[in-house]
Amino acid sequence: MKRSVAWEPHATPFFYQIHVPNKLSAGLKMKGIVLAGGSGSRLAPLTNTTSKQLLPVYDKPMVYYPLATLMDLGIKDVLIISTPRDLPNIEALFGNGNRYGLNITYRVQSAPNGIAECFLLADDFIDEPVCLILGDNIFILREELLQLRRFVQEPLDTAAILLCPVQDPERFGVANCDENGRVVKLEEKPRTPTSNLASVGLYFYPADVLDKARQLKPSSRGELEITDLNNIYLQENRLNALRMTDSSLWLDAGTPDSLLQASVEVEREIRERGNPVGYLEVLALRRGLIKATSFEALVTSLKPGTPYREKLRQLAFGRDV
Repeated sequence: MKRSVAWEPHATPFFYQIHVPNKLSAGLKMKGIVLAGGSGSRLAPLTNTTSKQLLPVYDKPMVYYPLATLMDLGIKDVLIISTPRDLPNIEALFGNGNRYGLNITYRVQSAPNGIAECFLLADDFIDEPVCLILGDNIFILREELLQLRRFVQEPLDTAAILLCPVQDPERFGVANCDENGRVVKLEEKPRTPTSNLASVGLYFYPADVLDKARQLKPSSRGELEITDLNNIYLQENRLNALRMTDSSLWLDAGTPDSLLQASVEVEREIRERGNPVGYLEVLALRRGLIKATSFEALVTSLKPGTPYREKLRQLAFGRDV
């Protein structure tokens, strides 16, 4: 389901910089974390025997999409975190990632102890800036993409969050902004929201995020809240915010209806724009992560007549879908 509602007019997206940040040392490369945990209880009985991130969104498992977002941002070193039950199946799906030109490793989250716990689980992975994306969030980014790529390629000593207006802000971490668009307050799932700006499931942090995560205490829900982590950066004047434009999409696949709607939106994007949303093989080829011969090997590993096989060739070589 498309969660966003219309923005007030903006010609382009923007990072609101609370202060003028310093660039980090040249040569640092941002890493990525996909948090693919959770029980998926709202999708039962579909999730009784499998991860919600392995359910199909159009013609691919859901977890393809966040991994594709990281690839499109230029991130190659990725840690995937999931439950003890589901991680083996996700690892069987991607392996070490080298078929896509990636380096993928894995970590278990034994219990749903909050989004921010992922940094504690990744303590030996985080030696550089890191981007966290939630495994059930599907992004179709347009104008924001170039800014986010620059943020990945030239990391700053600040954190950054992505904001999108929603109709049910009480379900999310909510940002309150002043008249200049500056984030002045962040709340986790407020009972009476004073803003409709949700902090969506794509976050960027400097390498000191591990130290910040170690400072967190469980909330009243018993979880290490990502909003509490972001509030630390806000208090230090080290939090940037990027507002999504209304041409971009943030898709939710957390209920049966929204799972269906996400498939509809993805299919429309592919058919109308030829945008290879979530096609890891095509993105790997386009971004130079694999050679044409490797791409062809991925294609021919699928049986002739397989719709996915034909779609890969169509999207990679520009023919009509």
